[in-house]
Amino acid sequence: MSQLVRGVIAREKGKPVEIATIVVPDPGPGEAVVKVQTCGVCHTDLHYREGGINDEFPFLLGHEAAGVVEAVGDGVTDVAPGDFVILNWRAVCGNCRACNKGKPWYCFNTHNAKQKMTLEDGTELSPALGIGAFVEKTLVHAGQCTKVDPSARAAAVGLLGCGVMAGLGAAINTGGVTRGDSVAVIGCGGVGDGAVAGAALAGATTIIAIDTDDRKLEWAKGFGATHTINAREHDVVERVRELTGGFGADVVVEAVGRPETYKQAFYARDLAGTVVLVGVPTPDMKIELPLLDVFGRGGALKSSWYGDCLPSRDFPMLTELYRQGRLDLDAFVTEEIPLDGVEQAFAKMHTGDVLRSVVVF
Repeated sequence: MSQLVRGVIAREKGKPVEIATIVVPDPGPGEAVVKVQTCGVCHTDLHYREGGINDEFPFLLGHEAAGVVEAVGDGVTDVAPGDFVILNWRAVCGNCRACNKGKPWYCFNTHNAKQKMTLEDGTELSPALGIGAFVEKTLVHAGQCTKVDPSARAAAVGLLGCGVMAGLGAAINTGGVTRGDSVAVIGCGGVGDGAVAGAALAGATTIIAIDTDDRKLEWAKGFGATHTINAREHDVVERVRELTGGFGADVVVEAVGRPETYKQAFYARDLAGTVVLVGVPTPDMKIELPLLDVFGRGGALKSSWYGDCLPSRDFPMLTELYRQGRLDLDAFVTEEIPLDGVEQAFAKMHTGDVLRSVVVF
């Protein structure tokens, strides 16, 4: 039998979100119904509301979530009712050209639930990133459920479902940060601070946090930044070089997604260094670089999708590091809010008052 639950939808482009009654069908083959416990409020959800992803309104927002599997459909063996899971938007297919090359973190044919959640009048909803988790219960593909230790705090480990994982993975998986490296991170929101934390985990000895907000720079210190640069007060490239013996950083993570900060990242890296773009640009943005500089500086210019993570590998490992006190995911949770606080949380993003607001059911 279908269930009726409360959820947050974006009905029209740019309009405030609203709480609506959502119809959640029983899980079909390969699907699972998850009782959501927590869901972080991510910038991507705001992009959906603003029409920055696509125009397939109405959207069921939310995707950075943790909860308990309530029911599964036929053929599901990896998770079972009662399992505590983090939801992910990279349920790998196992058969595409990336998976067949042994690189499932690039899977080009990820799974989503085949059935649609709807409004009471039958209007089909588009779930954010194939999840839709600002809702009491959600329907997903079973592969979007990654089982982790149930003793972990849901509000903290649920953030691995998107932003924190994106930053951690940008540093470790994409950037290949290793012991002794110098790392610069431009933009110290949730994703950027995830990159700072990832660089610290990997053994980087110089970790430079860069932002225009002194509050964010202080937060970055708590995640392992050894130096900070306020970009309003200093020339970023010049200062990064000063802090790295005049050379530039081995790895620079750009967590803003703007042409001007990407250029800073490009010139703030050492020769043969790596730039990782994890900040999400808008479709109209363009960048121009002298091709001779691209050639002459060597190294690598990379983009990081979801931190190039493999949820089945990374979520349990990072959850265990959190449980051991070696990865402070609690520090990313600025506030816990009710379901009807999502619109206010979007407003706080603009003022930089939070790293993450987390909806708690």
